[in-house]
Amino acid sequence: MRLGVLDVGSNTIHLQVMDAHPGARPTPATNYKVELRLTEYLNADGAISQTGVALLNSAVSEAVKHAHENETDEILAFATSALREAKNGAQIIADINKKFEIDLQVLDGDDEASMTFLAVRRWLGWSAGKLLVLDIGGGSLEIASGDNELPEATLSLPLGAARSTREFLGDDPYTPKNVKALEKHAQEMLKSSIPSNLLAHDANHFVGTSKTFRTLARICAHWYGDNPKFLEKKSLETAVPKLIAMNNKSRLELPGVSPSRAQQIVAGAIVALAVMDRLDVDEVEICPWALREGIVLRRLDWLQD
Repeated sequence: MRLGVLDVGSNTIHLQVMDAHPGARPTPATNYKVELRLTEYLNADGAISQTGVALLNSAVSEAVKHAHENETDEILAFATSALREAKNGAQIIADINKKFEIDLQVLDGDDEASMTFLAVRRWLGWSAGKLLVLDIGGGSLEIASGDNELPEATLSLPLGAARSTREFLGDDPYTPKNVKALEKHAQEMLKSSIPSNLLAHDANHFVGTSKTFRTLARICAHWYGDNPKFLEKKSLETAVPKLIAMNNKSRLELPGVSPSRAQQIVAGAIVALAVMDRLDVDEVEICPWALREGIVLRRLDWLQD
């Protein structure tokens, strides 16, 4: 069957169409993506503005059209932190579902962590042992750990790259004061929020997923000759001040850095370094599967049941 996964995230509206059936590896067929950065349309009351709502509706319309044009059997639509936290998020979702005849669901942070963890487990297999999975999105940081297909412990924190950039760094170039404020905020939140069962994770395999970790691994490979399939903490420690010293134009010239990523990669790097340090992780393997693949895999499991 052909499944379309519609991810309404903080940075992008992304439809990934995959050919899949129970017991088989999902195969990407086509995708449609719009960089929207919904959090930039939040007003003082924490609601998404009418301009943001109109742009969101336009992006969803085009994504649904793309899904139908490519003969998608089912659209699995989900929203993460931007709509989850917006004051008018529930109404926006209800309107979208009615208008486009889809079932856009809100994932909470634990759901995000669990579905991402499932994707990583299926990609790496049981031989990877106990996993610790880190995922930095636009709005939140997810952490999950466990021996099985679903994690034993999960945590979601408001430390996403887009959110951290907006709330702490401001416009480029970033000031030392603002950078220090974000570093302190990330360290203090991680120190106070990570429970003992995640601190004492006893994992065999450390994994980073999604765009922030993949981009940082590519940058460190470019600068230091590292293997781009891994992100080394020692390289990241050296890369962070280099990234801070650059401007958005020069960051954009780095491998794998899009215009929106150029604005957020400093915050993403600061959070990545802080969480790796807090959890005593020296290296993460970059997994190409993440939340969208996890959603497909879970749907296939349900169909099989």
